[in-house]
Amino acid sequence: MENNAIKNRYEFVMLFDVENGNPNGDPDAGNMPRTDPETSFGIVTDVCLKRKIRNFVELYKEGESGYNILVKADRSLNSKFTEAYDKLDLEKKQKGKNTDDVKKAQEYICANYFDVRTFGAVMSTGDDPCGIVRGPVQINFAKSIDPVYVQDITVTRQAVTTDKDFNEKKQSEMGKKSFISYGLYRAEGYVSAMLAQKVTGFSEEDLELLWTSIINMFENDRSAARGKMCLRKLFVFKHDSALGNAPAHVLFDKIKVTRKEGIDPPRKFEDYEIVVDSGSIPSGVELIEKI
Repeated sequence: MENNAIKNRYEFVMLFDVENGNPNGDPDAGNMPRTDPETSFGIVTDVCLKRKIRNFVELYKEGESGYNILVKADRSLNSKFTEAYDKLDLEKKQKGKNTDDVKKAQEYICANYFDVRTFGAVMSTGDDPCGIVRGPVQINFAKSIDPVYVQDITVTRQAVTTDKDFNEKKQSEMGKKSFISYGLYRAEGYVSAMLAQKVTGFSEEDLELLWTSIINMFENDRSAARGKMCLRKLFVFKHDSALGNAPAHVLFDKIKVTRKEGIDPPRKFEDYEIVVDSGSIPSGVELIEKI
């Protein structure tokens, strides 16, 4: 892949919070905030966080070559795979017959779509497949520091939907809104230099865009349902090598987030204490506090 692919492994920790909102609704539960049914800790999926990163990149790099977004609702994925074959003048409708062409099309997709270069993608569908790409950047589910209490309140709308209801003098309609009063969430992620170098070509410029996107991912994603969401902290562990100098879990354990004594329930970010054990960071690893 590209010679400017990143040379260092990274791990990172994100802390973000929500106030009077629903950070990630579950369609299987009436779009209520996701929770662990055994512990009531809040959950935000990796898919949700990646979507916000994709959306920011699309806004920030709109129209710029190499920063298209593959996974979005503009047209079918298969049509984008076929477009790669067209751009490279490859023979189409040869699924399973020409692996060299699949590789060429895959490299084209990686070069032109930021989210594939970053997160990878399954592109083995359709008549003109582009294979399967393992992305160098992966993010775990975010989990709240404390259990969250989901509230379901009734709201009214001063307008009716149908002519029948309007003609019958119905004045309003009622609905439900699910939210949590406050929750501080922690998500952890990984950046593999080896996958960047050998598979997608994820570059230093891409890496800086990733950090910028994480820091700003809530700022252009406001909605009535999500309430007030803020990225509070972004800690980055940079290794001196491509393979890494310490296990990821050892580094994650250096950052502790606990509720301050006497606070129950927590209702703001200041109700928590963040302790960073910077004195025992393993050799060959640098801790960078981005925000």
